[in-house]
Amino acid sequence: MFDPTIFDNLKVALENELYDLDNLDQAIHITNRIDRLEMSTMSRVFMLRFELTGEKRISAEIELTASMQELAAEILELSGENPGCVLCLRYIMQMKDTVLCSEVERIMAEMWPEQKTVQQISYIYGSESMMTNTVEINFNRKINENHMRDLPELVRYMMEAAKRLGEVMELQQNE
Repeated sequence: MFDPTIFDNLKVALENELYDLDNLDQAIHITNRIDRLEMSTMSRVFMLRFELTGEKRISAEIELTASMQELAAEILELSGENPGCVLCLRYIMQMKDTVLCSEVERIMAEMWPEQKTVQQISYIYGSESMMTNTVEINFNRKINENHMRDLPELVRYMMEAAKRLGEVMELQQNE
């Protein structure tokens, strides 16, 4: 009989939470989904991207990954191993310049004080007037089924951060 892995269980919990917010509550709109078995490394990746309803300036992503080592440790029940998944959150927004990056950093530090935030600015050569700021929050520990009850609150925090980032983008638009 198939016994779902930690990755499978967390993925289903995240799907349920986010699709309920999309379909039932209509608080978000899911815009992309990736559910991949990476054959070259035998790893798993699950990602959902969403926007807050009525807020198209900010996209938020939640990504869950499990390496081959993590999956093997769990399936083979290797002693001394503590299998789990890696969680990454991203916010993607368009900016006219980097002036607002310090405000974005301040919001992320308030919302996720114990996590390191990385902002990556990119633009298409020739159209430097609009930049993409990808803000990434990587958690410095693995998660497992013991964190299931934290997922709804994590998603709510993601939504709150997206709302606050949208307010910052509104300031840019009004300038």
